[in-house]
Amino acid sequence: MTPAAAPAAAELAAPPGWRAVDCLSDLHLEAEVPQTLALLQGHLQATPADAVFILGDLFEVWVGDDAIDEPGSFEAQACEVLRQAAQRLPLYFMHGNRDFLVGEAFARHTGVALLADPTVLAFAGRRWLLTHGDALCLDDVQYQRFRALSRQPAWQAQLLARPLAERRATGRSARADSQARKDAGTAVYADVDPGAALAWLQAARADALIHGHTHLPADHALGPTATRHVLTDWEPATTPPRAGVLRLTAQGSQRLPLARP
Repeated sequence: MTPAAAPAAAELAAPPGWRAVDCLSDLHLEAEVPQTLALLQGHLQATPADAVFILGDLFEVWVGDDAIDEPGSFEAQACEVLRQAAQRLPLYFMHGNRDFLVGEAFARHTGVALLADPTVLAFAGRRWLLTHGDALCLDDVQYQRFRALSRQPAWQAQLLARPLAERRATGRSARADSQARKDAGTAVYADVDPGAALAWLQAARADALIHGHTHLPADHALGPTATRHVLTDWEPATTPPRAGVLRLTAQGSQRLPLARP
């Protein structure tokens, strides 16, 4: 797929007092894997970071902000964890491919600030370009078409107009289909296009790109002065368990694995 012009990035200047920032993504929170929410809660309570940036796919599926209001819902439980943490330190959320329907009601309920994708974080004398990463996986042409459609306000409004129970059923069906493709080995995964990633960095006047989505945590050199940092997904129930954050400080970036709760 031919790379499109690099999008204009939003800008967020860190307050002078910030000394450390945690970046994480792809937790895929769901009721069936309560360990992940427990792990997130423990980290938010214990981290010495001055702010936490969640770069998409916090939830396995998000069918609308009204799910928070359903008594006893997993969404309500997860959002209470976020609300309590947001009273202690700033939390930021960027939409992923699984939770692109997160809206303003979620932000008001939790106190979590919504971030545009991409956003430049000016922190510790550097410009860090933050994105979920899915928009850079150009070889997944079918997904890119769906992404363009699903980000349209009219399309989202039409979907959210459906009853919550219907949306939940659709979400369960989509998740089951995705899992079936994984189990059958027919799921196709595209990685970030290096040329597009470098173009985004140059347009944003940044030298470090931080993203998730691909579930391929690593650090990649994109040139003499440019680096791509891929965040890990969170799978605390696997052997060995996977979970961690990328902590940014004036000294650079450091990957920190998290212990099982």
